[in-house]
Amino acid sequence: MLNDEHVELRKSVEEFAREVVAPVIGDYYERCEFPYDIVRKMGAMGLFGLPVPEEYGGMGGDYFVLCLALEELARVDSSVAITLEAAVSLGEMPILRFGTDAQKQRWLPKMAAGEILGAFGLTEPGGGSDVPGGMRTTAVLDGGEWVINGSKAFITNSGTDITGVVAVAAITGRRQDGRPEISTILVPSGTPGLTVSEKYSKVGWSASDTRELSFAGCRVPEENLLGERGRGYAQFLQTLDEGRVAIAALSVGLAQGCVDESLRYARERRAFGQEIGRYQSMQFKIADMEARVHTARLAYYHAAERMLAGLPFKKEAAIAKLVSSNAAMDNARDATQVFGGYGFMNEFPVGRFYRDAKILEIGEGTSEVQRMLIARELGLPA
Repeated sequence: MLNDEHVELRKSVEEFAREVVAPVIGDYYERCEFPYDIVRKMGAMGLFGLPVPEEYGGMGGDYFVLCLALEELARVDSSVAITLEAAVSLGEMPILRFGTDAQKQRWLPKMAAGEILGAFGLTEPGGGSDVPGGMRTTAVLDGGEWVINGSKAFITNSGTDITGVVAVAAITGRRQDGRPEISTILVPSGTPGLTVSEKYSKVGWSASDTRELSFAGCRVPEENLLGERGRGYAQFLQTLDEGRVAIAALSVGLAQGCVDESLRYARERRAFGQEIGRYQSMQFKIADMEARVHTARLAYYHAAERMLAGLPFKKEAAIAKLVSSNAAMDNARDATQVFGGYGFMNEFPVGRFYRDAKILEIGEGTSEVQRMLIARELGLPA
């Protein structure tokens, strides 16, 4: 059950999404332009600081309130929602979870205010889901500095004018059994040797920032190591488990937005002499869409509940991400069908929803990876 604070937050973000985001986001999307004005307003609302403790300039809430905000934003637009999700889940949370007090004091207050964005450098061009096996980026200590070489792909929030720091996973040595020792290093934007590519031309999320990063002799101080040396992969696995709950919430928002738009259109659109919402085939389609949303929302609520209680939640996070991303994709397809030809037009929200939905079955672990995680948590052999 949502408490009064949850209800109040949800309502305020719903109003923000409807009154501030919805009227303008279509133009940003068409121009493939990052919505700095919207992001600044999100910062002023405190959305980037929702799960950050007050001592670091945040709102002092928990991870669940972030999920509620993501759901409401994604009911209107996923580009804005993923900007918030990546900035908080992947940019701020690793520093909050594993950083020194000096690192937290340096980065979190500006991040919580939305003055700078953080990014999460894990995926590599030849790696994909095979993170340890596919990682090629290296970092070597030299004279009290880490020297980083390599590249990262599909990194959200990595090239905006307000990007402040990227947490980079790199091989920092080899273990006795030959496996790579992976550590996490904070690389501030503008560091010599860090090159940010041009924006990707994407199918969806067109108003968000996604780029490739390359490192060539990129030097940062030794104290920029985030957490323990050699614990980088474990840190990112924990970050991804939490992030999957957030992506599930975002997926539920998109799926709910499809229901919202389909209900409105079914009451307005007339065909063969009456509103299309009177036809049983249309009623059944929208009823199925609502059932998917309801089920997916319960799944991410349950995963978040276990996470906040300190209970194991890897399986529940994978289930929530799998079920919710499937619901988003299925609802986007059905909503486009409800709208007919208009659903294929970018000027209608469902056209954007359709383009945005597919990546939810890929990002932060593909649907196949989620099934693999669920199977392993059930005790099936790796």
